[in-house]
Amino acid sequence: MFKKIREYLNDESIELRDRMFAITSYVAAASFFFSVPLALASGGIRQAIGMLMGAVVLLVLINWSIKHGRQELAALIISAIIILISMPYAVLSTGGATRGVAFGYVLTTLYVSIVLNGWIMWLLIALQAAVAAICFYSDYTAQLAAGAEVSAADYLQIFVAAFLISTVVAAIVSFQNRMNRLEKTKSDKRAEEIEQLNQSQNRFFSSMSHEIRTPINTIIGLNEMTLREEISDEVVENSKNIAAASKMLLSLINDILDKSKLESGKMELTPVPYNTGDMFSEIVGMIWVRAKEKNLEFHINIDPMLPAQLYGDEVRIKQVLINLLTNAVKYTSEGSVTLSVQYEKKSDRHAEVTYMVSDTGMGVKKESIPYLFTAFKRVDEDKNRYIEGTGLGLSIVKEFVEMMNGKISVNSVYTQGSTFMVTIPQGIENEQAVGELNLEARHSTGARKHYRCSFEAPEARILVVDDTTPNLLVVKKLLRDTKVNVDTAESGKEALKKTLNNTYDLILMDHLMPEMDGIECMHAIREQTGGMSKDTKIIVLTANAGTQDRDLYSREGFDGYLVKPINGEVLEAEVAKKLPSRLVKSMSDELGEDVAEEQVSVQRNRYRIPVMITTESVCDLPKDYYSRDNIAMIPYHVETDDGDFLDGVEAEANGLLSYMLDGRSDARSVEPSVSEYESFFARNLTLANHVIHIAMSSKVGKGYERATEAARSF
Repeated sequence: MFKKIREYLNDESIELRDRMFAITSYVAAASFFFSVPLALASGGIRQAIGMLMGAVVLLVLINWSIKHGRQELAALIISAIIILISMPYAVLSTGGATRGVAFGYVLTTLYVSIVLNGWIMWLLIALQAAVAAICFYSDYTAQLAAGAEVSAADYLQIFVAAFLISTVVAAIVSFQNRMNRLEKTKSDKRAEEIEQLNQSQNRFFSSMSHEIRTPINTIIGLNEMTLREEISDEVVENSKNIAAASKMLLSLINDILDKSKLESGKMELTPVPYNTGDMFSEIVGMIWVRAKEKNLEFHINIDPMLPAQLYGDEVRIKQVLINLLTNAVKYTSEGSVTLSVQYEKKSDRHAEVTYMVSDTGMGVKKESIPYLFTAFKRVDEDKNRYIEGTGLGLSIVKEFVEMMNGKISVNSVYTQGSTFMVTIPQGIENEQAVGELNLEARHSTGARKHYRCSFEAPEARILVVDDTTPNLLVVKKLLRDTKVNVDTAESGKEALKKTLNNTYDLILMDHLMPEMDGIECMHAIREQTGGMSKDTKIIVLTANAGTQDRDLYSREGFDGYLVKPINGEVLEAEVAKKLPSRLVKSMSDELGEDVAEEQVSVQRNRYRIPVMITTESVCDLPKDYYSRDNIAMIPYHVETDDGDFLDGVEAEANGLLSYMLDGRSDARSVEPSVSEYESFFARNLTLANHVIHIAMSSKVGKGYERATEAARSF
């Protein structure tokens, strides 16, 4: 009960006056209950019974009003009971109006002022003043009739004082309530304006995304057709640069759109069962090319015990990993980029998957790490001014990870590289282990990549509906080599005319079109009286790329979903899958094996241990101890007149003692520098998720102090 009361009082969605009514009424009921034993102890049985009845009535009214949302009515009833019943009863039961009744008068006024407002409040306060005056006068005349020596002036003075104090209290509380209501009105208005602004901003970015994707679709599609032709190496290079620039522009649009949705609270997760092997194959295919362009090694290290199927938001997980890997490639000029995946089963149906992205790039200064996940903030601006990007990527990554109840951290040593660690809880859909994944990226070793058609369907007939002529041209050209017969329509109305008299094997439908949009057109085709394509599969081909858009199209009944700008390979795969199988002839058997292969490095059975212990060479552990238990050792420096040596590496204990006993020189033990500790920790964090370092006592030297300072970088 107390928990429910606390939740009700802390619920900001409930009006303040209603919560004040509840708390003051509960306090009043509690005070009645606590007063019952006191009344019994003083022999006031009637008082005890009256207080107990008052407490019960209060609790019944409070709970009834909260349950049915009638707090104002309950407040009015309770106030009337206090004024018309409790106050006269108090005068009669105590034997006089001067025995604390004035104090009760003020408290009642405070209660009425808090729980009511407007004319009803002032009416009850006036009624209370009249009742109090009657009580005081009745008590005065009763005392006179009983022969007591009483002063009318004393009664009048007490009443006037109580009346004035009550009036002032009522005025102050009424003013405060009025100010609170005005402030709440302003706050609600500001919240409404902010919500409208967010909605307007979201509509703007969605519209901008759609409008920009349309011409990009034309650029990428026609550029892909250029690459399919027999052209010079110079034109190939130019076309690839166009493709890279288009994809970068598309990435910037996606980041801005996602940030807009996150800020407006419109972003929603869509967890689904997904194949882990397929997801990693797709990621590798995208990142391998970028790494190869910069002559970087790309390593994959996936726990073979990872389930083949997990349950989570595959789209967002993929986006997180691609963002991190793209950043790693972007900020690494030489060396390697590594994706490591570890799996930990938490229960029969739940697990935690940890993704680690490591690079040998420029790293991050420790003072810049707190700003890594800040939107539009780019650290080390001088060094990174020539690297493209909005500065939104890591901000979006962090928000996506937190939306999925995960966590993200970073370890980095400036100039030596960085490791981003993301842990995301997911469901286990299929416990079968993924095993040793053989992730291959098939790419030509030369500058030119020769196009191969994946299928042919010369008897198939499809309809493409889009209000933009260049988009129709792109789809026709991308499907040209498949020999599919392609009809086009530039509006929903034209599409209905064609589906009325023609049977199509597949329809590609744009969404946002004037007069009749794609959803309306799709439903009209399905319900078309006498239509020849009522049962034809319809794929939405749209520039709306949001998760909620995908859900919308699925709910409306589309058979597939393709996003502009469309890739020729993706388009062919989706069309081949949705066309009747009898019409499709696969060309995979005729492609031959003349495509050169390159193997992405797959590091097998090299997985980070959960925890590693490290220490310093001055601990004097036997070598077999720390080699057996995988304890890493950082050597101190031994400074002599003949040079500086690393303890345990370049100077062994016995040799050093002999050197000193010969009297040739003194030897001094010097702690590693902060940068040496940082490098040492960075190396060991590539082998373990966590490092526990045991340092020399701070009373002996500076080792503990320097190790602690270095640890702040991680």
